Amino acid sequence: MDLVRFIIRRLAAGIVLLLVVSLVIFVACEFLPGDVAEIMLGQSASPENVQALRVELGLDKPSYLRFLAWIWGMFHADWGISLTTRLPVADMLSERLANTLVLAGLTTLVAVPLALGLGIVLAVRKGTKLDRFGTVAIVGLCSTPEFLVATVGVLVFAIHLHWLPAISYLSPGQGVFPFMKSILLPFATMTIIIGAQIARMTRAIVGDILTQPYVEMARLKGASGTRVVVHHVLRNAVGPLVNIVSLNVAYLVSGVVIVETIFAYPGLARLMADSVLARDLPVVQSCAIIFCAAYIALIMLADIIAHLSDSRAKDGAIS
Repeated sequence: MDLVRFIIRRLAAGIVLLLVVSLVIFVACEFLPGDVAEIMLGQSASPENVQALRVELGLDKPSYLRFLAWIWGMFHADWGISLTTRLPVADMLSERLANTLVLAGLTTLVAVPLALGLGIVLAVRKGTKLDRFGTVAIVGLCSTPEFLVATVGVLVFAIHLHWLPAISYLSPGQGVFPFMKSILLPFATMTIIIGAQIARMTRAIVGDILTQPYVEMARLKGASGTRVVVHHVLRNAVGPLVNIVSLNVAYLVSGVVIVETIFAYPGLARLMADSVLARDLPVVQSCAIIFCAAYIALIMLADIIAHLSDSRAKDGAIS
């Protein structure tokens, strides 16, 4: 019952937080400079035509009515109509979201296990040449901007070697091999960036737990190195590691706008960036709320997993 109450409280907090975030997103979009109707019609448009378009788009209504209509529409799977393309926002989002989820999913499947394994090995071998070399490499990769990693990849593998395309062109019905070839460069870029971040934090977390007195006691009792790591270290590292992984996975969904722009990858982050430039507010608001919902959902899932792995919570010491 304690777990059920914990999950219900987290779900309620997530819903309230999402409503607050949706209000912040709407207010922020209201303060974007420029008038949508003027941008769509151009500078030569007459004031009468601009006003007529504002009425047609519903921009003449009070802000609170438009906010309530937006929230009501989202609860009924109606994301509105794009101001620039006049297409349903839901259709635009579904295609881009699928591409983003494919890239994020592949990166997660490869980067997370590799990074966790590397971080654990470096923590266990702390102070050795392997640890020093690996730490320098990881910190160097963490300090390298995404655009630089992506640009180097394009220069080497697309321009000089001609092995991979510089642009990630995706088309319906594309075969598996052409598809993998198209997304290999953005996938490798995100794997390097995310993997380095997770490996650095894993090394720090596991290395700190290895210095705890109960770990030393387990060693003095004759436990093997593998048993110490598996039964005494990783069990207590699950909570913080899950939070680190969830934050990085959430970043894969919403924070890859630079990578998607460099490789012209048709993902959700690039759609949002293009929509901001075009003042396409329904698309901007929808993309932003999806990003926030992904963050809230993943952090909530991490909280639940951390709660389940916390022996103090099982004993009722904390709630």
